[in-house]
Amino acid sequence: MDFTLKIYGKLLEALKENGYSFFTFEEYCEGKATGKFVILRHDVDLRAGHSVATAKVEAALGIKASYYFRVVPQSDQPDKIRTIASLGHEVGYHYEDLSLFKGNTSLAIDHFVAKLAHFRRFYPIKTICMHGSPTSKYDNRNIWKLYNYRDFGVIGEPYFDVNFDAIFYLTDTGRCWDGERFSVRDKVNSAFKQTYHTTKELIEAAQFGNLPDKIMITTHPQRWTNNIAEWILEFVLQNAKNTIKRFIVKK
Repeated sequence: MDFTLKIYGKLLEALKENGYSFFTFEEYCEGKATGKFVILRHDVDLRAGHSVATAKVEAALGIKASYYFRVVPQSDQPDKIRTIASLGHEVGYHYEDLSLFKGNTSLAIDHFVAKLAHFRRFYPIKTICMHGSPTSKYDNRNIWKLYNYRDFGVIGEPYFDVNFDAIFYLTDTGRCWDGERFSVRDKVNSAFKQTYHTTKELIEAAQFGNLPDKIMITTHPQRWTNNIAEWILEFVLQNAKNTIKRFIVKK
């Protein structure tokens, strides 16, 4: 089965065995990512406990990743955030302030500053990443048309600070690796044309040396589990979400 912790571990192992080094997004922004590398990013939208599980898989392999937490209670769980930080991973803010305040930029920036301070209790946050908020008409990135996140001690935001013509972007949005048709905002303009559907296909591409040398991988850990009941529930819910998202994207 795809989207289990077992196959996730196999993907990481295949990348390591084929010469890739792993960096957090913070390390990339600081110029530390060199050679053949993967920037490993996780958007913790729901089920924060699943993020602890992926963080442990990575730590066992000597890999560090970036975990972006939302303000919703399903994501903002201090004990789990502390556990992930203690394993050596980066913690960031998965901001959705503009959507939460329905386009009111003044209220949104005040909330951003407050919540950034909140998450900095667990880790000295230097990078942020927008939450797509697919059911909202507001693109959370638009807050930076009026403000500059660097004024708040932030050195990077993936959608602004990565050249995706040079770095191959992979995301499990839609519970597959070619789910752009289901994505409202988690997509990028890129010169790369190759696509993969399953994690098995990605593993084989890594083993045969068919992947670009520089990659950013984004996952949503809520999707990855060895628990059969949780796996089935996520499968059913994601199919329903994909139907709704496909409609939103086509509008």
